[in-house]
Amino acid sequence: MRFRPTAVGYVRSDISGARQAWDEERIRSRAKRLGYDFAKIVVADARSGGQAQGGGALLAGLKSTLRRLDAEAVIVPSAKHFAGEQVPSDLVQLVDVITVEPEETYARWAIPPIPPEKS
Repeated sequence: MRFRPTAVGYVRSDISGARQAWDEERIRSRAKRLGYDFAKIVVADARSGGQAQGGGALLAGLKSTLRRLDAEAVIVPSAKHFAGEQVPSDLVQLVDVITVEPEETYARWAIPPIPPEKS
């Protein structure tokens, strides 16, 4: 039985570059401040081929990890770490997405709900 909800961090190393360690520390700090049980950081790199189809391969790997860990949230340095610099609505349907900069939370239970992306 878990006493605190689980969060996972997500960093695109091709976006963070030399700031990656700093971004990871800010993610851990935000998780702690918000009371999450921090499980791990998923590091992805679009240069390795995952950027095809708008970053779908990168997002699929993240979603798989979130499901496996039964996570409630993913924390990212900013929306720049997603394709098109937009928080994916299908990810928000799965978990809360929290950005470090600016400090925002895209909640699964937002009212009104975020409309699904058009394909």
